[in-house]
Amino acid sequence: MLLVAGWLAIAAVSLRVPPDADVVAVAFPPWWDSQQVITAASSAGASIVRTSSLQSLLVVRPDRDDGSTKLKRAGVWIMLNPQAVAACL
Repeated sequence: MLLVAGWLAIAAVSLRVPPDADVVAVAFPPWWDSQQVITAASSAGASIVRTSSLQSLLVVRPDRDDGSTKLKRAGVWIMLNPQAVAACL
């Protein structure tokens, strides 16, 4: 139990997006295909930096004008630190 709690705490800290980050990894619903994910990110004004091995995960540069809110409205479930995601994948 202690091992699981420690692992979850480390994951939460390392995957958290830094406040000054200009690039973030975003996770869309897993049943969306690549076209839906790219269209949703583009509609939020985000620039796509790179794709990942998972079709519902992108690394993007959000719009400077409240980009995180626009991404959430477009369907993003969670925003993560892209460096930590790259290390995990």
